[in-house]
Amino acid sequence: MVWIKIKRILKAGFINFWRNGWVSLATILIMVITLFSIGSLFFARAILGTMLSQIQDKVDISIYFKTNAPEEDILSLKDSISKLAEVKSVDYVSAEQALADFKERHKDNALITQSLEEIGENPLGATLNVKAKEPSQYEVVAKFLEAQSNSPSGSDIDKINYFQNKLVIDRLAKILDSAKKLGATVSIILVIISVLITFNTIRLAIYISRDEIGVMRLVGASGKFVSGPFVIEGMIYGIVSAAITIVLFYPLTLWLGPITESFFTDINLFHYYISNFGQLFLVLILTGIILGGLSSFIAIRRYLKV
Repeated sequence: MVWIKIKRILKAGFINFWRNGWVSLATILIMVITLFSIGSLFFARAILGTMLSQIQDKVDISIYFKTNAPEEDILSLKDSISKLAEVKSVDYVSAEQALADFKERHKDNALITQSLEEIGENPLGATLNVKAKEPSQYEVVAKFLEAQSNSPSGSDIDKINYFQNKLVIDRLAKILDSAKKLGATVSIILVIISVLITFNTIRLAIYISRDEIGVMRLVGASGKFVSGPFVIEGMIYGIVSAAITIVLFYPLTLWLGPITESFFTDINLFHYYISNFGQLFLVLILTGIILGGLSSFIAIRRYLKV
């Protein structure tokens, strides 16, 4: 008996979907826009994350050593820094590599090249470049380095550039925090707007069937039996809209892929779409089903008083 009722509700939901052709089309278009907005947030989050990572990777603390500093002491300090929980990576640049990089950067400057030749020896010392996991953690790393430089073993350290970069690092930390909060706020606002638009569109579709609902109530149909087909209809809207949306993202990301890769270097939207297709599809399908079914349920319960 229960299975028969379920079959009737499912059948009525599909019938309503096909019978309300233009209303169904309008509802699907609205839901496609809704799901497209939600899907766009999926890609926007990836782009924002890439941008923030690129900015964050450009900031570090450099430890400059004297030219006569023993390499084993430098490597020992490198190991000590690497053990800090706040440290993401420590890169060692030898004096020879520092000189080679310096020459490469200034290869078109004849005066600098001539000056190096006149010196006849390497005027640069080795360097350690330290990256923290978060910008806010650089101060902890800097305090550790300051303690090391004030100890007897720190006599080989020539300079630590944290205090010169402190203003930039602090500003970066604020920018990252603000960007994350802004992204979350915009996402919530777009989702709320999308839900309201979808809800009112489905409410219109239910309003058109008000006479049919009235007849069903007069003959003694239960609230579940009356609202069930509309909930199923709303879920169908969600599934169809999600399928259309996921297809629309294919040509869009294919076109935007090379653009994002040339601009951000670390992300190609089309490759990101392909590699995360399953996750995106699941998110859109579930969102569409919940959005359509829940909006239908609320609309018929609240506005038609079933």
